[in-house]
Amino acid sequence: MKRNLFSAFLLSGALLLGACNNNKTEVGAEGMNAAAANANDATAAPVVDNPNVANETEAPNPNAPVMTFAVSEHDFGDIKPGDVVKHTFEFTNTGKSPLLIENATASCGCTTPNWTKEPIAPGGKGTIDVQFDSHGKSGIQNKEVAIQANTQPSITKVVIKTNILSDGQNGPTR
Repeated sequence: MKRNLFSAFLLSGALLLGACNNNKTEVGAEGMNAAAANANDATAAPVVDNPNVANETEAPNPNAPVMTFAVSEHDFGDIKPGDVVKHTFEFTNTGKSPLLIENATASCGCTTPNWTKEPIAPGGKGTIDVQFDSHGKSGIQNKEVAIQANTQPSITKVVIKTNILSDGQNGPTR
């Protein structure tokens, strides 16, 4: 027992000493200024170039596809509990190259998007079908669908809204 305890103590001491950095500088004005200067050095944090993200100084690609919706928000109005409603959002590629939708995701499992899978040529039209299932929901609902495509920016959003009426069993919905 003593041998195991001593071995564990010796091992933890060795790990503690091995983990220490003996090349530390004193913390103070000089040490902190040196650390800040190193942090601003270009080699301290290499920049990764992501072609889907445009920064303030980067000019947008003039040939990129552009997803232009006639209407990007739809209100179903009042619906009954348990209703399943569907809306088709239509868009046009107003850019100069083919538009390809990679994915479309909803903000909730009750909302299901379906989209045009083929590339849409410049001037061509496509659709995003959004189905909303109101089972287990009540009151005012706002759901977003994020569409990821080869556009700039790479994410475009559409929104559906509805008000699910009270079924009368649990009293009025606020």
